Amino acid sequence: MWWQQPVTFLKGIGPKKAEELANVGIFTVGDLLEYYPRQEAYIDYGALKKINELKMDGSRQVFKASVYNARNGMGAHGKRYTLVTVRDETAYASLYFFMNQSYSARKLKPGMELLVMGRVRPGKATRVVSEVNVQLIEAGEELQPRIEPVYALSGGLTQLNLRKWMRQALALAEEELPESLPQAIVEKCNLPDRLTALKNIHFPGSWQALKEAKRRFIFEELFLLQCGLLSYRQQNHDQRQGVKHGPDGEKIAQVLAHLPYTLTPQQQQAWGEISADMAKDQPMHRILQGDVGSGKTVISALALAKAVENGYQGCIMAPTEILARQHYATLQEYLEPAGIRVGLLVGGMRVKARRELLLNLELGLIDVLVGTHALLEEDVRFARLSLAVTDEQHRFGVEQRARLATKSALAPDVLVMTATPIPRTLALTVYGDLDISLMKGRPPGRKPVQTLCYNEAKRSQVYEGLLRQVQAGRQAYIVCPLIEESETLEARSAENVFAELTHKSKGVLRSVPCALLHGRLKPAEKEAIMAAFAAGETKVLVSTTVIEVGVNVPNATLMVIENAERFGLAQLHQLRGRVGRGSQQSYCVLLTGVDTPEALARLQVLRDSEDGFYLAEKDLEQRGVGQLFGLRQHGLPDLRIADIIRDTETIAQVRKLAQEELTKPQALDEIKRLVELQFGQRFAMIFNT
Repeated sequence: MWWQQPVTFLKGIGPKKAEELANVGIFTVGDLLEYYPRQEAYIDYGALKKINELKMDGSRQVFKASVYNARNGMGAHGKRYTLVTVRDETAYASLYFFMNQSYSARKLKPGMELLVMGRVRPGKATRVVSEVNVQLIEAGEELQPRIEPVYALSGGLTQLNLRKWMRQALALAEEELPESLPQAIVEKCNLPDRLTALKNIHFPGSWQALKEAKRRFIFEELFLLQCGLLSYRQQNHDQRQGVKHGPDGEKIAQVLAHLPYTLTPQQQQAWGEISADMAKDQPMHRILQGDVGSGKTVISALALAKAVENGYQGCIMAPTEILARQHYATLQEYLEPAGIRVGLLVGGMRVKARRELLLNLELGLIDVLVGTHALLEEDVRFARLSLAVTDEQHRFGVEQRARLATKSALAPDVLVMTATPIPRTLALTVYGDLDISLMKGRPPGRKPVQTLCYNEAKRSQVYEGLLRQVQAGRQAYIVCPLIEESETLEARSAENVFAELTHKSKGVLRSVPCALLHGRLKPAEKEAIMAAFAAGETKVLVSTTVIEVGVNVPNATLMVIENAERFGLAQLHQLRGRVGRGSQQSYCVLLTGVDTPEALARLQVLRDSEDGFYLAEKDLEQRGVGQLFGLRQHGLPDLRIADIIRDTETIAQVRKLAQEELTKPQALDEIKRLVELQFGQRFAMIFNT
């Protein structure tokens, strides 16, 4: 099949060009056809303008010019750039190429004729063009009125290379090209066929044809991604008989009666969904996505109680020992009044104590086991496990969750919990194999955290205020973006801040028990430092973001975040969630070293809202998916044309269609074939987990 042939199958591609194509992810002729032009980066030769006709409104425009000269420069924050001056018979313009574009800028010599596309804004003396894409006009080349694609390049590749090879590949496609969507879906959704769409995404006959081609491939990519996630769920989720738990009974009532507060409406809804899942004979696969401090542990306690009152056992796995111990203490408080026996398994236990614990577990004398990764070890055997809970699930891989679920002859219900808010549409992709329960808001008795923002000039006053909080019997966190001082980044480091504040003669906190915490410490050291802070022995913890997901310390009422402008809103919200966990008023102080309107406006969003899901939406808008959330750790393939933020409506549409398609007889094999055709090895992590 020609589309599976290496790119050297095409004329003009030798080993060197094949290597350069491999650098941008193109290995086969099929990969080449799916190497779509950059979004919004098509050149309309019918819309060429003279330089003096360019509108200075920030829009993308195309013009023809010759290179006048080029020089290197240094911008704000040490950002290197190359400034290329171009001209035509009407005026001059300045093209700015930043570091990642320098390879193309170096090739530009005086007198070269260029086709330039970029965003045009007013400059001091000339029009300034940024986000520049240039194409060398060969001697004698005529620019016919047409729409041309612009591809991302690497090494010695040129636009002319890519267009020539793309036309060869399209000629092969004319003779034979497999469809990559079910025909019924193509017709139902009024999509162009694959060949027509490929022609029009690379060499569109009109802007409308291009729009339809993009719609087709965005739909295709998201539809097959959802099919892959859903078929993964059908194929790889535990197919053994599940445990059909009975209606909520006496132990659930006892746990509810001993809670320090009544469940919030959000908690009641989440518990209703989980309880209903546990009453089915199919295994539950659900994620409880709760905002910071929304009370997820209470819901897990109810689920564990439900397992026990039906004659089974439950377990909960946490990513760190300190978090496991915290869960153990909380679950003892909630469950033991109902006669539920809770055990704790962590690394480093004495051999005799561990052996006794595991024997009691296997005999059914322990109802609920709390632990770390130690739960996954082979000698940990349950008598009758029916519920496996994983906390802070993004710290564990899919494989580890699956291993926990094999600790029983039955197929246990699986509940995973996370405090990382993700907008629902994105969650449908990231957690495509799980049902989703959302929880917002705080349990009664917790006051909103007051968020304040100050510049460098207020630092000494902020730390004097922190000292007063400590003297009043409270504790505090100080979070820094760096561990140690950096030559390239202007930001406060945890080591320097700790040294400055605890200096024996000048430090504001010289008489206060403080500790320094960061990711380079050994796990045992980190655990000991966090344990001392949780016990109240340490009053101020100077840290990096390793405390983003950490222990519950109700006595911590102040968090100071250095260089707050360097963090995303979602991460700032996670950090802020470390305080405000008791009944006392708590504060989060954002110290910023910049005063640009954009940075201050972004931090203002955090001051005005405590809704983690809203802040995650804002972070997506401002920083993009990759910055907000590492999709790679979930085994998701890269998307070539779809955009999870922009295409939210399409995601909802294709998920529903994928669910319908996979209920049809024989559909699974066909869908798997199409998914593998589209994603190949890029989807292997999901299919083969």
